[in-house]
Amino acid sequence: MSISDVYIDVLIEMAKRQADLLKGTLDLLVLKTLALESRHGVGIADRIEQITRGTFLLKPGSLFPALHRLEADRLIAGEWRETPEGRRARYYRLTARGERRLAEEKKNWARIALAIGQVLETD
Repeated sequence: MSISDVYIDVLIEMAKRQADLLKGTLDLLVLKTLALESRHGVGIADRIEQITRGTFLLKPGSLFPALHRLEADRLIAGEWRETPEGRRARYYRLTARGERRLAEEKKNWARIALAIGQVLETD
């Protein structure tokens, strides 16, 4: 195996880890948003944008696959309802399983944030 093969393998592994991290971050944001109240997809995206002051702008191509994955994992449940504007939309709510996952993930992210903070504070 050449050095370039190893380098490519390392890059692929880093890309996979980054994708997992981003997916985990999105899942956590969605679960937390739904812990507050049930919302439809656009409402979830709007609330996350509002809470993060525009740091996270979720596009449908990212949000809806995440909602489908979370629903398949039974972390959220969806039902069709009418919006205040009279349109039909799928509203999602957090399940008991989702509440447990949210609690776990919040602890994990607190640990990660503390560790990153410690690294950034070292001279």
